Amino acid sequence: MAEPRVFPLSCVVQDYAWGKLGSDSVVAQLWSRGDPDRQINSEKPYAELWMGTHPKGDALIIDNRITEKTLSQWISAHPECLGSAVREKFQDQLPFLFKVLSVRLALSIQAHPDKTLAKKLHTQFPQHYPDDNHKPEMAIALTPFRGLCGFRPIPEIVAFLRDVPEFRALIGQEAAQNLESVAASSDEAQIRSALQRCFTCMMQSGKKECAEQLNLLVQRVSQQAQSGGDVSHCIGDLLLKLHLQFPGDIGCFAIYFLNVLTLHPGEAMFLGANEPHAYLEGDCVECMACSDNTVRAGLTPKFIDVQTLCEMLTYTAAPASSKLFQPTPIREDPYAIVYNPPVPDFTVIKIEVPPSVSQYKVAGLESASILLLVKGQATISGSQEGLSLHPGSVLFISANECLVLNVGATEPLLMFRACCLL
Repeated sequence: MAEPRVFPLSCVVQDYAWGKLGSDSVVAQLWSRGDPDRQINSEKPYAELWMGTHPKGDALIIDNRITEKTLSQWISAHPECLGSAVREKFQDQLPFLFKVLSVRLALSIQAHPDKTLAKKLHTQFPQHYPDDNHKPEMAIALTPFRGLCGFRPIPEIVAFLRDVPEFRALIGQEAAQNLESVAASSDEAQIRSALQRCFTCMMQSGKKECAEQLNLLVQRVSQQAQSGGDVSHCIGDLLLKLHLQFPGDIGCFAIYFLNVLTLHPGEAMFLGANEPHAYLEGDCVECMACSDNTVRAGLTPKFIDVQTLCEMLTYTAAPASSKLFQPTPIREDPYAIVYNPPVPDFTVIKIEVPPSVSQYKVAGLESASILLLVKGQATISGSQEGLSLHPGSVLFISANECLVLNVGATEPLLMFRACCLL
């Protein structure tokens, strides 16, 4: 009997310290559903659910008809499951890692290199940059999800230089005045140069000076907040939260350079190469190219590389609204929308099926895919006849395979499907 081409996976949970604790974590909720042996620990951080073939979190296959134990082993034995175009472009490897994240504490001021820089960093510092691939990412909110993404419009940064004297002091008068003088310029190269100078001055400031200015700012904002004053002009609520998490950290000042973005469920942001960002709080689905290359410079206990970060960034200023990544409808499927970023490594499809629909066909794709069920109940018809799906169920679907879901009648299905549409 031929091995099934569609099968369920058991995926790995990472308990990083920044994750949400216990049942507050969507990761924990999805991980524990349907398995009475999985008890949630209220004091444990459930940060990430990994769905893919990463060496630190290779998914296990739950099907006794299949000889291989892990997804990477099965793909190695059956590379045709990836689809011909994916096999050719990505050398018989699954090119993406699919995740769910539950964020309680901020996840570092960071950016990811393009392929050229990744190769250089890996050659020079393999202990910090363990591979030579790029790492574009896309986050799709499951709950209200807050993050930093890209540089603010220059007038907003100039306003903070005016209204937050501690921020200006850290950057220095000369660099601040330079940015102010070019704010109305049409010369984009001149603006980027001035912005890079300001950001670099701040990020390379001494620890003592940073701590002094941050303490002054936090003290002033705290007093204003306690007396009922409005601290929104200096993003006081976020400043105090970040300072509580990372006292004295230079990353606390980054909120005056970077857009603060709150995604509502279903909204997305795409994080391309050399784009500064940080996840702050909330739950999301994330898809990324297979890489561990992250350049960090603040709000983290991990290795920081300020010089590389300051040199690599695009320094393109744009409003927060421009950072929302818009999905597009799928003509053949009224229940699905596709988030198709400008990289070949991955695409994510969001599927919402109302309970009034008794059956839903998961269409075949010319790519292997991983399907995550977030809400609702269903059973499968076909090769996995009778298999029940519940929140947290994960399926691997080989290229050109389709399946039919019998939809539960009580609540809609919400699913996300990661794939590689070349």
